[in-house]
Amino acid sequence: MTSYGYWATVSTSKGLNLGRGSTCVFTDNPSDPAAQCRFVSRVEEVLNDWKLIGNSSRHLAPEKGEYTSGTWEEKSQDINFADFKFYITHYFLKQECEKDNGKDKLEEDTFPLAMQDLLCMNNDFPPRAHCLVRWYGIREFVVINPGTNCEAIISESKCNLLLSSISISLANSGCQVPMFVQIQQKWRRVYAGECQGPGVRTDFEMVHLRKVPSQYNHLSGLLDIFKSKIGCTLSPLPPINIAIRFTYILQDWQQYSWPQQPPDFDTLLGGEVGGVEFGKLPFGACEEPISELHLATTWPHLTEGIVVDNDVYSDLDPLQAPHWSVRVRTAENPQCLLGDVLTEFFRLCCRKESTEEILGRGLAEEEVKENSDISSALSKLTEPAATVPISKLSVSNMVHSARKHIRRHRRIDESPLNADVLSSILLVMVIHADSEQNKNSYDNLFLQLKSAPSDSLTYRLALCACLVNYNHGGLRAVAHLWQEFVLELRYRWENHYLIYGLAGGPPDLRCCLLHQKLQMLNCCIERKCARDEARKVLEGSKERERKVSGGCQNGRPVPQSAASPITASTSTREVSPGKSWDSWSDSEDEFFECLSDQGEIETPHPEVEKHGSKSKAEGRLHPYNNMTLLNSTEPLYVPVTQEPAPMTEDLLEEQSEVLAKLGTSAEGTHLRARMQSACLLSDMESFKAANPGCVLEDFVRWYSPRDYVEEEVIDKKGNTVVKGELSARMKIPGNMWVETWETARVTPARRQRRLFDDTKEAEKVLHYLAVQKPADLTCHLLPCVLHAAILKLNEEASVLTACIVCVTFLYLFVSSLLEEPEVVVIGAGQGPAGSIIHRLFVNAQRAAHLAPLDEDFGLDRKPTGGSNKISDFPSPAGREILLRTCVPRPAPYSKALPQRLFCVLMNEEFRLAGAFSSDTSFF
Repeated sequence: MTSYGYWATVSTSKGLNLGRGSTCVFTDNPSDPAAQCRFVSRVEEVLNDWKLIGNSSRHLAPEKGEYTSGTWEEKSQDINFADFKFYITHYFLKQECEKDNGKDKLEEDTFPLAMQDLLCMNNDFPPRAHCLVRWYGIREFVVINPGTNCEAIISESKCNLLLSSISISLANSGCQVPMFVQIQQKWRRVYAGECQGPGVRTDFEMVHLRKVPSQYNHLSGLLDIFKSKIGCTLSPLPPINIAIRFTYILQDWQQYSWPQQPPDFDTLLGGEVGGVEFGKLPFGACEEPISELHLATTWPHLTEGIVVDNDVYSDLDPLQAPHWSVRVRTAENPQCLLGDVLTEFFRLCCRKESTEEILGRGLAEEEVKENSDISSALSKLTEPAATVPISKLSVSNMVHSARKHIRRHRRIDESPLNADVLSSILLVMVIHADSEQNKNSYDNLFLQLKSAPSDSLTYRLALCACLVNYNHGGLRAVAHLWQEFVLELRYRWENHYLIYGLAGGPPDLRCCLLHQKLQMLNCCIERKCARDEARKVLEGSKERERKVSGGCQNGRPVPQSAASPITASTSTREVSPGKSWDSWSDSEDEFFECLSDQGEIETPHPEVEKHGSKSKAEGRLHPYNNMTLLNSTEPLYVPVTQEPAPMTEDLLEEQSEVLAKLGTSAEGTHLRARMQSACLLSDMESFKAANPGCVLEDFVRWYSPRDYVEEEVIDKKGNTVVKGELSARMKIPGNMWVETWETARVTPARRQRRLFDDTKEAEKVLHYLAVQKPADLTCHLLPCVLHAAILKLNEEASVLTACIVCVTFLYLFVSSLLEEPEVVVIGAGQGPAGSIIHRLFVNAQRAAHLAPLDEDFGLDRKPTGGSNKISDFPSPAGREILLRTCVPRPAPYSKALPQRLFCVLMNEEFRLAGAFSSDTSFF
């Protein structure tokens, strides 16, 4: 292929000497010199607006690495040359100005800042900077680029025209900031420019070729170019400072382990790359996320006589380079399992289909009969008597018949999840959900995310839903899983089986709403089991009484006892054939209704009903702090009370809205107080039953001690006694406590109407869960999935830390690779990290040449074989050579000025970027 390229700028040897005050104009269109004048004027105007006129500001010398770590800023404006559009951009490193000491050297003031940067060695080869910064080492410059839709500046006459224009602008404005023009095609990144100062000028020139000429493929040939260009006739020639960087690229990772384990086709998740068991999220990339590793070996300070590099021999051994630095290039959008799982799960939030629509409408009509049977069963359960056995109409029986009907009509090939997968999921969620988890510092993370504890059923459901969505059918599989899950919950409610993996007690409002609903259902099951167990105990005691009495109850009256209401009530209800204790647990009559049940057994006087002075104590727990009743010497007993009804956050919000709608009127306020006093009324009735003859003051002493004020007074006999009375707020007319006490009846907790109807609440929860769409389920579970992802990241980070915790600097080195554009290898090739990198290249070379890999092969041991020796490193992908000196130019008696040549040698590119200064006063 024919090489192309030329020295981009026009030197004085071509007939243009455009110093200060020059009026020479070179244009393609001599009849329109006004266009160039307008362009020059516009450039000067922009430089003036940016305050680049006159001497450069005094700045501190750039520190080492400041070009990479510092802040670069830019300004841009549009300018036109006739009808041709350009962008002019000012790039500069943000620095603090040096303080003026008042006695600066005039000679330094006349030296442009860019010329000082040409010789600075603190920022050679910056890993992240503008290409002109890397090639010329300057910290401030101006670039003129062709417009977006404008053609490139290719012809030499147009290039000369632009260069002459910027030369005039710099000379007229006195700007000492270098200015460049981009020429040739944009992808070539070819620039030409100029910097002017008092009596000095620097020309920035560039050569760009496709191939490296053989005579310039080494340091020796490049030194010849540099020397010929500066044309210095001094003998001996001033020393040339040399900086060299070779870059080696490692791309072959085949000799290392796969990023994921090969799929195991014998497992449940067989055939899936990265497949893990249910209850765990996958992690890692399916392909190597690091596509390339770049090793840069640098010799920062060399001179011509120290190193030899020619077409025959080279001293530049990368292992002997004093400086090593590494950067990694990641693959573009690698497939990462954890990210893909989260993304696919999040997409479900946008789906609006219901479970019925997803799994098919064909079953809906066939299930109408079963749904009507379920409704019939619910209505039959609330009737006082049944004409058919209740066991045949139970909700559990109908649900399971519906489940069988669904499975019977859904063909095997239509089921998103097969029986084995469903069994494995339910095994993880239901049976193993109560297994112990290892405690760590992330145990309370669910409080911040409002998700669920990591050992809970909700958390495991979220993980299983994620994997089902990703590996087993997407939306249809999630809908199928949720349907089976709700049916399983229904089965456990009907058969008194607690749901494992949920903390006991009321719903935890710090968790997500779905977790609260499951906890509420568990509370219902617990209450139901406790109620049925207590009822069976009472029934057993009744049977024993019958056996003792010998069946003589018809001949004598049954004595009034604490258990008589229960006995009579159950006797009344035993007329229903086929009705068992389990079926009665679905009834709402857990606690007896005060108006109906008690009226059937006894008709006490209203005075007894309100004050309980002639009643026998019922529902006592234990004496309270050795206190006695105020109107008698009987001890004050703590009553057995009903537990408050547990609430989920949506029920609390609904209750708050109802109370708020009552308004602020007197009637609304009174009704709101009555609604909120249901628990207070129940406790007062229990207290009256446990403490016959009590008064309101007795109740307040136990229930709210602060509202009973005691003080010492002197009685008529002169003795000091303690006298108590209700607080001021209790004496306010219309106080709710007083009104509630007056209406409270003498009723123990076991005969009261239930504050918490577990049957009703359980059905509400199950209905709420059944109508949730897959999108709603995803929104509920999303915090848990994010919680699991954070824990997975922490787990993997802990494994990585444990692998390299023994060597702290290796951990810091790996972390820096992910954050910094380039990381220095401490100790270069002889350090610990350098040895590992060296081994990577050695193994890659041996694999490329089909040589056997020897992991135990010492890096300091040379293999035998003579000419068959395999090099430890491949040929460098890029070579950068920087040559600098300071010589008088163009004449021997001219001022000594900085000269610089930056050389780039690659397989498909050869670039020379030269900055050559000359004395315009003594030439």
